[in-house]
Amino acid sequence: MLESQSSKTQAFKGQVIKGFNRTSEPNKIEFSYRWIKILICLYVCTKERQILHFHFAFATLIIPIALNPLLRIRKPPLSTLFADMDIHDDPSEDHLTSHDIQLCIQESIEASQAVVHPERLVTLSDQNRKLVEAIRQGHIFELQECVQHKYALDEADEKGWFPLHEAVVQPIQQILETVLDASYKTVWEFKTCDGETPLTLAVKADLVGNVKTLLEKGVWPNTKNDKGETPLLIAIKRGSYDMVSALIKYNTSLDQPCIKRWSAMHEAAKQGRKDIIALLLSHGGNVHLRDGFGVTPLGVAAEYGHFDVLEHLIHKGGDVFALADDGASVLFEAAGGGNPDCISLLLEYGGSGNVPNRAGHLPIHRAAYEGHYLALKYLIPVTSKHAIRKSGLTPVHSAADGQNTQCLELLIDNGFDVNALLADHISQSYDDQRKTALYFAVSNNDIHCTEVLLAAGADPNLDPLNCLLVAVRANSHEIVRLLLSYGANVNCYFMHVNDTRFPSAIQYALNDEVMLRLLLNNGYQVELCFDCMHGDIFGNSFVWSEIEEEVLPGWTSCIIKDNPFCEFITVPWMKHLVGSIVRILIDYMDYVPLCAKLKSVLEVQREWPEIRQIIEFCVEMPMPAKEIINDDGSRSEEGNASE
Repeated sequence: MLESQSSKTQAFKGQVIKGFNRTSEPNKIEFSYRWIKILICLYVCTKERQILHFHFAFATLIIPIALNPLLRIRKPPLSTLFADMDIHDDPSEDHLTSHDIQLCIQESIEASQAVVHPERLVTLSDQNRKLVEAIRQGHIFELQECVQHKYALDEADEKGWFPLHEAVVQPIQQILETVLDASYKTVWEFKTCDGETPLTLAVKADLVGNVKTLLEKGVWPNTKNDKGETPLLIAIKRGSYDMVSALIKYNTSLDQPCIKRWSAMHEAAKQGRKDIIALLLSHGGNVHLRDGFGVTPLGVAAEYGHFDVLEHLIHKGGDVFALADDGASVLFEAAGGGNPDCISLLLEYGGSGNVPNRAGHLPIHRAAYEGHYLALKYLIPVTSKHAIRKSGLTPVHSAADGQNTQCLELLIDNGFDVNALLADHISQSYDDQRKTALYFAVSNNDIHCTEVLLAAGADPNLDPLNCLLVAVRANSHEIVRLLLSYGANVNCYFMHVNDTRFPSAIQYALNDEVMLRLLLNNGYQVELCFDCMHGDIFGNSFVWSEIEEEVLPGWTSCIIKDNPFCEFITVPWMKHLVGSIVRILIDYMDYVPLCAKLKSVLEVQREWPEIRQIIEFCVEMPMPAKEIINDDGSRSEEGNASE
């Protein structure tokens, strides 16, 4: 039954649409109201859900198509459409019927909402084309004839532009007056497809005369475009004092918030327009307004470094001690702006360099990070060491992170410690748990800051992940050379993920012979790459035990923790590198203890003949004394292996 009803409804929808399309334009509203009256009568006079369903589906087509485009009424929510319906009679069938009705209504509403201005889909008439052409060409006499055809003024092109929108962007004021007088007042607020009103278009076109004409005729001055911008905000962005003055004269709202609660006062402060700020304040503008982030116009002026605006706002009652939602002070914003005059002014009026934001950062951190050298000079003497320690990081960290060499040198000259460590809570917020300013410089691949810090005494071995490993992995040869020349530990391990028997650096240099030899030339313990369970360092191999779980002397039962080089390099995706790597490594050894696992892989490599020749030559030489590495890292000789 439900299926047959649905098919009848779909067929009836098609008939309705065809019939409605044939209906003449003046009769559409009358046609719609007639059907609304019929539906009301049907609802009152019958309790048959099938009949209600049949006609309700028809009504949901007529109401969106006829009433919404022509009368621009808002559609009620679905809950109100069903508010008076009794849904308790015959629950099983009525539930399906009600559900079908709701789907039908929802489809109709979505279809009507998909087109914001359905009348704009109408093909433009010849009179409309002539009218628009007359506007664009500035032919006033022809325009006066065209506006006699009122319907041409109510047609919009594919961009949603009515003739009025075209008129407001033309510099001839008489054209606008002619079109405006001939248009219905409802068109005055119509928006284009881009969401612009006639007034916002006139403001963006910098046509003060057109703006005044629109305001004189009674166009509402506070209508926002779809970007949330008021005409006043746009006028301030354009920097037009006359336009701002005209809008204020016609009672525009000075404190009307735009997107993210950004106001005209904020925009004027951002643009550095002291004259517009004074104009706004003289007409009741609020100096204490806050935007969506809690920043006042004073904070905006400080951030953008506009000294004269900042001074004017302070004299007009601006709060120097105001804090934004993130705890940033006005002085903190000024430190980001970098204007030393603004910082000096705020300090003069009581601003403090010891007020952190919620992240714990001080103005001195902001200035150092942004690289504002002169601002930093003002902030160093007014920031206490206690406040810096409490923040958990030093300005040296900030300057290194921001890659600002001059600020770094200034801080070092003023006695800041280059080896100061980040507080634990800050260090742990990084995946690598970095601690030093040097680490920031190395991770940024900043050669200049790295050199400045090392020259000032920075220790390259303080971070959990050694700076050298970061530089090797980044393939930065120059920084690696710098670090090694200043004592970086070439045999370091990443202590938090130490899964190799050999020092960590080599695994990041396998594809770079220059980097690999740079490490080897600076004392990399190459012998640890041949220290494995497949044989001792003198080449005395032995057969693996059949029981894999057996713990060998001096080795952990977990192979992951002490992964030898032969296991690491012979995995399938790196096996092709074995020959070239071993060939380089044996250049740095007097004796090559080659294990069985490496040998089996090397025998199929093109470098094997050369490697075998070197090994055979080494076998003929006397073996060195066997060296044992104790648990504490010390070394001792057990005796000469040749004995």
